[in-house]
Amino acid sequence: MKVTLFGRGGKVGSVLAPALEGAGHELVELDRAGAMVDFTAPDAVEANVRAALEQGVPCVVGTSGWDPAPLGAEAAERGLALLVVPNFALGAVLMMRLAAEAARHLPRAEIVELHGEGKKDAPSGTARATAEALGGVPVHSVRLPGLIAHQEVLFGGDGQLLTIRHDAFSREAYVPGVLLALERLRSLPPGLTVGLDALLD
Repeated sequence: MKVTLFGRGGKVGSVLAPALEGAGHELVELDRAGAMVDFTAPDAVEANVRAALEQGVPCVVGTSGWDPAPLGAEAAERGLALLVVPNFALGAVLMMRLAAEAARHLPRAEIVELHGEGKKDAPSGTARATAEALGGVPVHSVRLPGLIAHQEVLFGGDGQLLTIRHDAFSREAYVPGVLLALERLRSLPPGLTVGLDALLD
């Protein structure tokens, strides 16, 4: 597939670009693209998505810290998919699934998410999505050097504690999820889809 990658020089993009090419995708300018992938920043992503939609290009977005709903409506009007994913690591998606199941039996929960000090949004998109799925539980954010992306969901009950944790030690963890998103992008309905969970069997 011909893909435009916004954020190619960033932390995720610099890992993702060679991985996309290695998987047989061709990185091209937007006017030649069959899909757009964005890993930029909250102040850049909306313009990138809008430009892609105006060109008739469906979008896969890994940038957090913005509200995709208005552009989701525009994507629906244009018959295009806008897939916004809080976390492309498949392990993180499974963490969220397991947490949702655990919450049925242990409703008292809190989330601790840890990222490198350069991450611009807090809490992270993954933590916000997890908290919403669990009914709005509290989130604690940590920003320190040396961290990549880590999240634990703690469930407390009388005399017990259940911890569900995911750790991404490198940005290669996101590559399989992005490849899956591109593979399934055309099967998504027009408009906004949030999360990889919709793509997993």
